[in-house]
Amino acid sequence: MQPDLLHAAQTLAPRISALAEETERGRRLPAELVSAFAEAGFFGMCVPKDLGGPELHPARLVDVVETLAAADGAAGWCAMIAATTSVLAAYLPDADARAIYGSPGVATGGAYAPQGRGTAAPGGWRVTGRWGFASGCEHCTWLTGGTMVEGAGGKPEARLMLFPRSEVEIIDTWNVSGLRGTGSQDIAVKDVFVSTERSIALTTDRPRRGGTLYAFPVFGLLALGGASVAIGIARRAIEELTTMAATKTATLQRRRLAERPVIQAKVAEAEALLGSARAFLKDAIARAWDAAERGGGIPLADRARLRLAASHATATCARAVDLMYTAGGGTSIYATSPLQRCLRDAHAVTQHVMVAEPTYELVGRVLLGVDADTAQL
Repeated sequence: MQPDLLHAAQTLAPRISALAEETERGRRLPAELVSAFAEAGFFGMCVPKDLGGPELHPARLVDVVETLAAADGAAGWCAMIAATTSVLAAYLPDADARAIYGSPGVATGGAYAPQGRGTAAPGGWRVTGRWGFASGCEHCTWLTGGTMVEGAGGKPEARLMLFPRSEVEIIDTWNVSGLRGTGSQDIAVKDVFVSTERSIALTTDRPRRGGTLYAFPVFGLLALGGASVAIGIARRAIEELTTMAATKTATLQRRRLAERPVIQAKVAEAEALLGSARAFLKDAIARAWDAAERGGGIPLADRARLRLAASHATATCARAVDLMYTAGGGTSIYATSPLQRCLRDAHAVTQHVMVAEPTYELVGRVLLGVDADTAQL
C-alpha cells in the first residue's frame, strides 16, 4: 500500500471542502488545489514506478479518490481523471513516457471518444477534431483525443492521440448542473501532428511495461475511478445529514430529525447502500487483480464483473444521496447546503459512459451468453 497518498488526501480534505464553493463558482479546480494535488502526487497515481510514480493498486486508488470526493466531488473527479489517464504512461515507448510523465506533478486528461480525424503523415498523423467533457483540461500539461485513422489493411482504427497543452484550444462550454468545478470544457485541435509513438489503440495495444497494474483491465480501471467519486459523494451526503439531524427540528415537528423513525430508516438504508456498493466494488477489484497477478489474461467474467460493480456502485450511491437529500427537507434546496451539491454531482457521475446504464446491458449479454462487443470490458 502507498499510505502517503491516502494520508495526503485526508490531510487536504478540510481545505478542499473550504474551497468547494470557489471551485463551483470558478467551474475549475482552484490554482491552490492544482498545486497541492500535483505536489501530493494525485495526478500521477498510475504512473509506473520506474518513471517515479507510485503504480498504485486500484483498491488504494479508490480509497484516495473516495477521500478527495467526500471533501468535494469535483475535486475528487479532477484527481481521478488525471490519475486514471496516467496509466497511458505504461503504453508509450520509454522516451515518450519519460518526456510526458517523467516530471513530478504532470497532469493529463482529455476525451476517449473518437471524434477526431487523422490523416497519415510521415511518422504519424495530422489530427483535427473537437471533443467534449475534457475534465480538468485547464490544468493539464498534455491532453488526449480519440481519433479515427486508417489502420492496417485500410480498416478504420480508433487511436488515442496525445497533444501538448500548447497545441490545444479550450472552448468554454461547461455550464452544467453537476460536477461544475471539474472544468470539463470542449477541446479542439486543427492539423496538429502526432507521432505514431504518441498514439495508443486502447482496445488492441498492449502495455509496454510489466506490473500487475498494467495487466489489470484498463476500461475497468477507468470505470472504478468514476465509481470511487460516487462513493465519496455518498459518504459526504450521509455525514452532512447526520450532522444536520443532530440539531434540526422540522417545521411543525417537536423532535429533532435524529429522533424521527423515518429519518433513522433513511440513514440506515443509505449506509447499507453505500457499504454494499463499496464491498462489491472492492471484491470485483480483488478478483481481477488476482487474475492479473497470475498472468495469462483476465477472464471475461471478471472483466464484466468489474464494470458491473462500478456501474452498480455509481447508481447505488446516487440513490443513497437521494435519500439524504430528501431527509434534509427544505434545508437541502439552499445553495449553501452541501446536500444539493451532492445531489447534482452524484447524478452527473451516473451519466459518464464508463458507468452509465448501458453497462448493465453489456454485462447482461455476457452473463446470458449472448454475442456482445467486449472490447471495452
